[in-house]
Amino acid sequence: MFPYARRPDLRSLILMLCAVTALVMLLASYFASYRVQRQLLIDNALEANRAYAAKVAAVTENTLVNALQQLAYSANQCARHPDDDSLVQAEIDRLQAQSNLFNSTLRVNAQGVLRTLAPAPLQHLAGTLTRSDAAQQALRERRTLVSTPFLSAAGNLLVIMSQPIFDANGHYQGYIGGSLYLRERNMLNSLLGTHFYQNGAYLYVVDRNRRLLFHPDSQRVGSLVGDNPLVDELPRLDQGTRRLINSQGVEMLAGFATVPSTGWAIVSQQPLQSTVAPLRHLILNVIAISAPLALLGWLLLCWLTQVIAHPLRQLATVARGTSEQQTTERIHQVRAWYAEAAELKRALLFGLNLLQERIGRLNHDVQTDPLTGLLNRRGLQQALRLLQAEKRGFAVVVLDIDHFKRINDNHGHDIGDLVLHRLAGLMRGTCREGDLLCRTGGEEFLMLLPGAGLEVASAIAGHLRLTVEHTPIEPVGGITLSLGVANWQPLTGDEPGDTLRKADQALYRAKQKGRNRVCIEHPV
Repeated sequence: MFPYARRPDLRSLILMLCAVTALVMLLASYFASYRVQRQLLIDNALEANRAYAAKVAAVTENTLVNALQQLAYSANQCARHPDDDSLVQAEIDRLQAQSNLFNSTLRVNAQGVLRTLAPAPLQHLAGTLTRSDAAQQALRERRTLVSTPFLSAAGNLLVIMSQPIFDANGHYQGYIGGSLYLRERNMLNSLLGTHFYQNGAYLYVVDRNRRLLFHPDSQRVGSLVGDNPLVDELPRLDQGTRRLINSQGVEMLAGFATVPSTGWAIVSQQPLQSTVAPLRHLILNVIAISAPLALLGWLLLCWLTQVIAHPLRQLATVARGTSEQQTTERIHQVRAWYAEAAELKRALLFGLNLLQERIGRLNHDVQTDPLTGLLNRRGLQQALRLLQAEKRGFAVVVLDIDHFKRINDNHGHDIGDLVLHRLAGLMRGTCREGDLLCRTGGEEFLMLLPGAGLEVASAIAGHLRLTVEHTPIEPVGGITLSLGVANWQPLTGDEPGDTLRKADQALYRAKQKGRNRVCIEHPV
């Protein structure tokens, strides 16, 4: 009776050992997957906010430059007839009516007297003396200015943009200005109010004096930002990302960038909680999918333990170390000399291979842009680190679709996505085997060419440019590319990131020269 008495105890021990091992493995894998996915979501959200803030800052800078150029043109017109108020009024009215850049426009003479204003309801102020700090600064410095926000005599919070007026002899005749009423509809909130809000994300603008120039809560516009560690650092930074606690005590993921001409900071942020909320649903789905497989394995294990214990004890011992690299080899070494043990051995090998395949697929998805199938920024950075570690030279081709915003504006974002997808296909057709293709932004792409010099890279870039130019994409028609080329060699001492910046500079020159061309950043 003694052997029979020991048999249930051994079976129970094996079952308990296997159950505990499987549970620990599942919990560890769930926890590891949760932590990895959570960090990936946070990193992606931070980078997305930084990229969006940088894009908005660039668009804001371009808009301000355009507004100042219009003021400069009007200043030149007024300089021809400085004493003809009717002609100056006509120019002021034209400047006010031709666009929505300004809430009001005005001309001030060299003595600080308002000569002409637009729109019509403000013309009663003509002939009055301006006393604001912004007006005094413009009269004193006699140069292009964008003032700090201030309260007007009528109680409006506004910013004045001004251009000086000089006659043909170089004598100062005052200035022409345009105002932005920060608490009313203006070009700034028209531009920034198009931010795509999702998961509690929002955008705000703050100047160097901590005053809010734009905020989704219009009541806060003009107020000073209180205790905020990010706002404390903004005057010393150009762009970047931060995790912080906002004024409402909510942990936020923020990206920021600075408008160069004014020092205004664009901040795009979203709550951490809403960013990681979808992860809970994902983990539950993984548990729901793996639960039936776990139950099936448990039933099979119960049946096998009734037959023999020794091979199962070996397999259970091996199963506890599935995170080790030699696990597959150790499973092969188990002597499964009967059919049941061999089947369980095969199932463990299959499950381990499936886990490795899913981990590989997860790594691929993390590094791939879902729209085009090309590498994303994370995949690009990993490839650059590998090339740098191997000390293997490479060339970079940075490209941008010319006037892509018009495609989205005229045809919609779905067609814009189609154009991006088709461009990715054309890139695949023109690259060499082993080249890496990346989508680094909205309409921004990059070709990483290992082992290629500037001559080969420029040839590939030129071929791609011609291919895209002569390949119509319905319903858009033809598109063109601007491309920048740079090269990295391990003996130069430069970092790969420096090469990417050089390629970006070459791309910028290509745009400056008229687009639809390739520019090469030659080594110094």
